[in-house]
Amino acid sequence: MKGMVLAAGVGSRLDPLTQQTPKPLVPLANRPAMEHILALLAHHNITEVAANLWYLPEQIKNYFGDGSRFGVNLYYSQEQELQGTAGGVRKLAHYFDDTFLVIAGDALTDLDLGQLVAFHRQHGALATIAVKPVADPTHYGVVVTDPTGRIQGFQEKPCREEALSFTANTGIYVFEPEVLELIPAETFYDFGRQLFPRLVAEQAPFYAWSTEDYWCDVGTHQVYHQANLDIVQGKVCLYAPGLAGVEGQLVKGEQTVIHPEAELSGANVFGANCRIAVGAYLENAVLWDRVSIGAGSQVTGAVLGSRVVVEAGAIIPSGAVIGADAVIGAQVRLVEGQVVPRAVVLK
Repeated sequence: MKGMVLAAGVGSRLDPLTQQTPKPLVPLANRPAMEHILALLAHHNITEVAANLWYLPEQIKNYFGDGSRFGVNLYYSQEQELQGTAGGVRKLAHYFDDTFLVIAGDALTDLDLGQLVAFHRQHGALATIAVKPVADPTHYGVVVTDPTGRIQGFQEKPCREEALSFTANTGIYVFEPEVLELIPAETFYDFGRQLFPRLVAEQAPFYAWSTEDYWCDVGTHQVYHQANLDIVQGKVCLYAPGLAGVEGQLVKGEQTVIHPEAELSGANVFGANCRIAVGAYLENAVLWDRVSIGAGSQVTGAVLGSRVVVEAGAIIPSGAVIGADAVIGAQVRLVEGQVVPRAVVLK
């Protein structure tokens, strides 16, 4: 069985973290998001994998190469213009000759792909969507089904009072290759807006498989931050080999130095070559590589991109996101949720 990782998007909602880093390479516990996806696919014996690329494609190719380091054989599809989720898959019609699976390159999940595929085959489906029950439907596209799981319709981020379903579309799909005949070639075409409504209208064998496994769409600053903490706290099972550096509630990259008189609280993720100075306080912090935290500074519930410098006595509060190469000067106090663009100097 073959798989496809959707890896062409820009990830603008994660800006400034994605200004120089494609979304599939955004780190989750110091490993690119797409690396966790490839490990999940390999764990389920899906080792022939395609990935469509558009934004900063060379970075993705340089990191993953032919995929052999990650237990898969990677085939790249370079898009000159964005083709959309369905259009990007249609471009690879020559590659898919049997049942295949599609998954976003920025998801974090331990979903049982074997059970998903088994459900798809048992129901003789043309297409199957993995869905997950959610408490709040207002942040998701939700899927409406009949009692057998056959899909009847969709709602995009409905308010609670109008929601017809509390099961969210995870963006993980199983298809038969015949579905590609319904997607126009060489044009922008979207699963949610175009293909799926057509399948419902034509009463195709189109099903939803519900799971309680861990899943999140790492699409916003808040979710990205929480996904990192979930990994540290053991809420998701990861299959990437050699996930080293986990010490209690801390994931620490190579050659990161923490002063013995610095204080850590909660769950923290520190990238490689970080420096945490005397008297610094970090709680639920996510630091990318080569971040410097000055003496007596405080970082709580924030995300700091690569090579950020936080000088002595600065305060970085909950929800703050700081782009790569920014400098937060001594005694500077940010406000909750403040986003600092890349390479900005605040004094």
